[in-house]
Amino acid sequence: MPRKPAPRRAVSSPALARIDPDALAAFQAGIRKRYSNEQILEQLRGSAERLERSPTMREFEEDPETTVHPQTVIQHFGSWNDAKRQAGLVPRRFARPDELVRLLRELGERLGRPPTARDLDEHRDSMPSKSLYWHTFGSLKNALREAGFDVPVGEERLDRAIEQGIALARELKRLPKFADWAQARRSDPELMSEWQVYRMLEPGGGAWATFQFLVRERLREDGVEVSPEGRLNRTRQSPPGGGDKRRPRPGRGRRAAGSPRRRGRA
Repeated sequence: MPRKPAPRRAVSSPALARIDPDALAAFQAGIRKRYSNEQILEQLRGSAERLERSPTMREFEEDPETTVHPQTVIQHFGSWNDAKRQAGLVPRRFARPDELVRLLRELGERLGRPPTARDLDEHRDSMPSKSLYWHTFGSLKNALREAGFDVPVGEERLDRAIEQGIALARELKRLPKFADWAQARRSDPELMSEWQVYRMLEPGGGAWATFQFLVRERLREDGVEVSPEGRLNRTRQSPPGGGDKRRPRPGRGRRAAGSPRRRGRA
């Protein structure tokens, strides 16, 4: 008869043997308290917005704007996917287009109308993020059409212009002016022309100011503060307790040459 393998013996180490279990538990609890659950969920949502998809653990760790380590996320929520669900993000393996369409259709049935980007934000506990819809379908309007909702063409064009305005505002750190748009279009022919944008809003008077107002409102929905002069300032504050993360080492991620290292994170 084959011999049964000998049972594995626990690896003994003088360093491990000297650990006080109560002190270790207190230390781990202190690490977890450095971030609230909501602060962690906000970092997950922010990373998803920047990536335009639900982040993997590696992508989250390599995101230069996150300060929480993936293991800290797991300690708080039990698993990586449970944390993403609570953040309103769909785990990658469940993010099939048909599943996203089904969730969008069900939300529309509850609301009695086509869902908006604001609706997705307000139902983060049960819905994927709007960035995941944009990444999967090219726009939320395309996803709504896939779900069987009637979306007027003019509304889609205006929504596209607003999204382009948001991107340009983030680049300029302020709301774009008419001349800014004209200059940006010289290097990016994918942009709608400044006159196309202007004519969509011309009947209401003060067309470009109206457009800037719409861009400002959408930025506010995304958690960006806009001053009366039109300058952008993020409202999200750094989590208390420090815990900056270390940028990925060369060969592990997308670290740019010569970029400064950051301190280790929790």
